[in-house]
Amino acid sequence: MIDKLEYFIALARERHFARAAEELGISQPTLSAAVRQLEDQLGVVLVNRGSRFQGLTPEGQRVLEWARRIVGDARTMREEMRAARKGLSGHIRLAAIPTTLAMVPRITAPFQEKHPDVTFSVLSTTSLKILSLLENLEIDAGLTYLENEPLGRVTSVPLHVERYHLITARHGPLADRESVTWREVADLSLCLLTSDMQNRRIINSHFAEAGVVVKPTLESNSMIVLFSHVRTGRWCSIMPENVALSFGFHDQISIVSIVDPSPHHIVGLVATHREPFTPLVSALLHEARILAEQAQF
Repeated sequence: MIDKLEYFIALARERHFARAAEELGISQPTLSAAVRQLEDQLGVVLVNRGSRFQGLTPEGQRVLEWARRIVGDARTMREEMRAARKGLSGHIRLAAIPTTLAMVPRITAPFQEKHPDVTFSVLSTTSLKILSLLENLEIDAGLTYLENEPLGRVTSVPLHVERYHLITARHGPLADRESVTWREVADLSLCLLTSDMQNRRIINSHFAEAGVVVKPTLESNSMIVLFSHVRTGRWCSIMPENVALSFGFHDQISIVSIVDPSPHHIVGLVATHREPFTPLVSALLHEARILAEQAQF
């Protein structure tokens, strides 16, 4: 039944039989048959069907909650048995909001040094997508904001306080200032993250607090794209200081504090709350707590 539950989770996520089958690496008839068999075993209809997928029934929504729990527990059991035989090994899937990407090596590097048989993949995405990926068992943990928008039922470890700065070319607008106000920044030609990013929503709220509305002339979901445009001298951006410094062009940019208001926001590691955690996630949370102690959280 575990395989059928995994198929059902994929179908609920993709909301399309063909796409779900492609993701699973099976044929569409095999997926359809597996879902039918699961319905027969449980004695309920899980999927509203027509000429195409039309959503889950109320019973299907409830089974989806159980499926995530059961599949998650089964994966935890397999990882525990593998760790008992071979020590900690396997693959950790991380997702991170763009402003936390510079922090990722602070966790992955010491972790991999202690556990060389563990590999990582890192995805850059939005805070809302991170929560969705966690819920659907597509990632093991995420790096995101901890206090601005609802996180749901997760275990979190605070790692860093994010403060915002104007990032401008060395001879760009306001580059010689020690601090600037949000009102002053609003008048610049800005390149910012796209509005689906929580960082952008936070920045918009601070402009609103200052009584202004910002209209950037360039948007991107990539911090590298923003930074490369700042270096041309035609644009300025708003970034946490550690992000700006991570690109390594200190002599070409100026980092100016933004005040009035002077907000800060906590970012950290999140993982779906469960007992027990998989050995990999448990070890990752342990590494994050070591980093949190060093940051004096």
